[in-house]
Amino acid sequence: MKRELKELVLQKLATADQQIANIHKEREPVHVVYGGAHLFKPETPEKLGRIAVSSLEKYAGDFADFSRALWLKGADNLPTDSGAVRELEFQIADDPAKAFAKHPDAVFAWNVFQKTIEKLKSEPVEDYRIDFEDGYGFRKDSEEDAHAVSASDNLAELWSFNKGKQAPSTGFRIKSLQPETRHRAIRTFELFFENLVKKTSGWLPNDFVVALPKIKSPAETEALSTLLDAFEKNAGLKTGSIGIEILVETPESLTHLRQIADACGGRCRSAHFGAYDYTSSFGIAGAHQHLRHKACDFARNMMQNSLSGTGIRLSDSVTTEMPVPLHRSENLSIAEIAENRAVVQKAWRMHFNNINHSLQNGFFQSWDLHPAQLVARFGAVYSYFLENLDDQSIRLNGFLEKATQAMTTGNIFDDMASAEGLLNFFTRGLRCGAFSYKQVKALTGLTKNEIDSGSFVRIMTERFRNGASA
Repeated sequence: MKRELKELVLQKLATADQQIANIHKEREPVHVVYGGAHLFKPETPEKLGRIAVSSLEKYAGDFADFSRALWLKGADNLPTDSGAVRELEFQIADDPAKAFAKHPDAVFAWNVFQKTIEKLKSEPVEDYRIDFEDGYGFRKDSEEDAHAVSASDNLAELWSFNKGKQAPSTGFRIKSLQPETRHRAIRTFELFFENLVKKTSGWLPNDFVVALPKIKSPAETEALSTLLDAFEKNAGLKTGSIGIEILVETPESLTHLRQIADACGGRCRSAHFGAYDYTSSFGIAGAHQHLRHKACDFARNMMQNSLSGTGIRLSDSVTTEMPVPLHRSENLSIAEIAENRAVVQKAWRMHFNNINHSLQNGFFQSWDLHPAQLVARFGAVYSYFLENLDDQSIRLNGFLEKATQAMTTGNIFDDMASAEGLLNFFTRGLRCGAFSYKQVKALTGLTKNEIDSGSFVRIMTERFRNGASA
C-alpha cells in the first residue's frame, strides 16, 4: 500500500474519531420544558424554578417525605416523625460516612433531596421550547404575528441576561407543515427569526433549534432545511448553524425516520417522541394512552435502531398528569389539604416512574410541561444515577481488570461494547451533576481525562502504552 494512501485513510479515520468525540462532549439536557409562546418571558426559567421549589416545600417538606412521595429506594425504612427526621438530618450533615453505615436509605434519600433542591434553585431549566403548536393553539393571525415578535424579543433578552453564564438550550416549535397549517407555520418562522436576529445583531447560540411536529414525509424536513438555508444566507449566518428537531408523532414518521432525518441536510440535532399523537393514530382509547404502553416501547426501539450512530439525540415524551392541587382556596379544610397533597404526590410519582422507564430504556431526555414536574424530574435523574453508582462501579472495575489481563497476555477482550455502555453511564451522571469526577476516581480509578475521552478502547490503549497495566 502506498504511504500517501495509508496516510489519507488514517487521516479520514482520525477525523471521524474526532467527530464522534465531539458528539460525546456536547451537553445533553436531561429534559426539555415546553411552554406556550404567549407565556414566555425572559425570567421564565427562573420563575419555573421558584414555583417548583414552592411546590416541593409545600407537599414534601423534608427528605423523608420527599422519598415517600416519589417512593425512592428504601423509602419505607424512613421515619415519619418530624423530630426523628430532623435528628437524621443532623447526623448526616455532621458525619455522612458514619450516618451511611447506620442509615444507608436515609443518606441516599437525603442526597437526592439536596441535589434536587440545589438544582431547582441554580438551574431549573436545561432546555426550553417556545411553543406555537399544541401548547399555544389556534389564534387569529394578527395575534400569532404579535406573539412571534414578542416571544423572540423576550428570548433575545433572556440571552442578554445570561451572557457569561450557563443559559438554557433553546428553540421554538412551529405548527406542522401539513396543508392546514403550513402557511401559518412559515409565517411564524419568518417573523420570529427576522426579529430575533435583528435584536441580537445576527448572533444565535450553537444549540438553537426549530422543532417540527406531525411529520409524515421527508419532504417536510427538506422544506424546513431549505427555509433555513435561505434565512441563514440573508442573515449572514453560517450555513447549518440552526438545527432541526424532529417530532416523531405519526406512524409515517417512524417508518421513514432515517430518511426524514437525512432530509434535514445535516441539521437534525434531535428526535423527540410524541406518545399521545402516536397512540391516538392507532385508535387507542385515551384511558389507555400512556408513556409505558407497548406501542410506545416499540416506537422508542425503532427510533434507537433507525438513528443509532448518527449523533442525533433522542428524547422521550411527556407525562400528562399534572401535579396541581384540586383545591385553591386560602382557607382549606384539613381534608382538602390532605387531598391536595395526595393528588400532587400521585402525579409526581407517575412522572418519576415514567422518567425512570425512559432512563432504563436508553432515553436520557423527556418532556416537562408544568414547573411542579421539575421536582419529580430531578428526583428521578439523581436517584437513577446514585442508586446505580456502586453497582456500575463494581462492574466497570471488573471490565478494567479483564481488559488489562487480556492485553498483557495477548488474549481478546470480547466485552468492549458492554464496557463502553458502562463508561457512558458515568459520563451522563457527571454531566447532570449526580456525582463528581473525584467520586468516580475513588470508585473506579478513572481520571477525568480518561472519562472525557468517551472511549473504553482509548483508555485501555493509553494505559497499556504508558505501562499502566504492568
